[in-house]
Amino acid sequence: MWADPDQYKRIGARLATERKRLGITQVDLATRLGKPQSFVSAYESGQRRLDLVEFLRVAKALGLDPQTLFADVVGALHFS
Repeated sequence: MWADPDQYKRIGARLATERKRLGITQVDLATRLGKPQSFVSAYESGQRRLDLVEFLRVAKALGLDPQTLFADVVGALHFS
């Protein structure tokens, strides 16, 4: 199965964990991204999928290395 909804939830949860660890609110992150808070909420809950460019922008807005974050996220997913 290519589009497992649980994988998108895990990606969003991982990004939420990093955001919270850094002490950044959804509103603050949304402001940095030039998006509404609902954008952050939607991808963190798995209701919205991030494309690669959006993922890179989120990583940068969090001040994280996109390559390291991507490797961590991929490593946490289970592919069958």
